[in-house]
Amino acid sequence: MTLDKLRPYVSSALDPFVRGFDRLGMGPDGVSVLAFGMAIAAAVAFALGGQDPIWYVVAAAFVFLNGWLDVVDGALARAQGVASSAGDLLDHVLDRYADIVVVAGIAAGVGDFLLGFAAVTGVVMTSYLGTQAQAVGLERVYGGLVGRADRLAIIGFVGVLAYPLDGTYAGFTLVGWLLVFLAVVGHVTALQRFYYAWRALV
Repeated sequence: MTLDKLRPYVSSALDPFVRGFDRLGMGPDGVSVLAFGMAIAAAVAFALGGQDPIWYVVAAAFVFLNGWLDVVDGALARAQGVASSAGDLLDHVLDRYADIVVVAGIAAGVGDFLLGFAAVTGVVMTSYLGTQAQAVGLERVYGGLVGRADRLAIIGFVGVLAYPLDGTYAGFTLVGWLLVFLAVVGHVTALQRFYYAWRALV
C-alpha cells in the first residue's frame, strides 16, 4: 500500500499548477517552502481541534495542500529544467520537518505527547530507512505498509471524519486512534524497509 507509486500517473493533473507557479515566477524551492507552510498551518489547526473539532477539517485541508504541493515542486523543477541535488535536499529536509510538526500538532490537540513521541519516531524512522537504503548503494525504498503519500491521505481523511464523529471510542478520540495508528504502522513500515535493505546487502 503506497500512493507514492501513483506519482507518474498524475502528471496531467499537475500541469495547470506547474504553469501557474511558473507564470508567477515561483521556483520549486519556493513551492517546497510553501508546502512546509501548509504543514505548519495544519499543525496549528490540529492543536486547536482539541478545543473545537471543526478545526480538524481545516487541518485536513492544509494536510492535503501540503501533500499536493510536495508533488508539484518536483514537477515544476523538471518543467523549468532546474532539478538539482540541492533542491532535492531542501525538499526532503522540509518534508521531514513537516512530518514532525504535523504529528506534534495532532499530539497537542489530543494532549498525549508520549503517544505523539511514539508516532513521530515511527514516521521519521520510516523516511530515514527509505533514504538510508539509497545511501548504502541501493535504490531508495518506498515500500512497506504506509509511505508518506499514504500517511498524508490517511491523516487528511481522519481530520475530515473527526468533526462529525467527535467522541471517544475505546478510550481514544478518532484523532487519538490516528496517533496510535501512526505509531504502530510507522515502526512496522520502518522495520519492513530495514529488512528489505538488509536482505539486499547480505
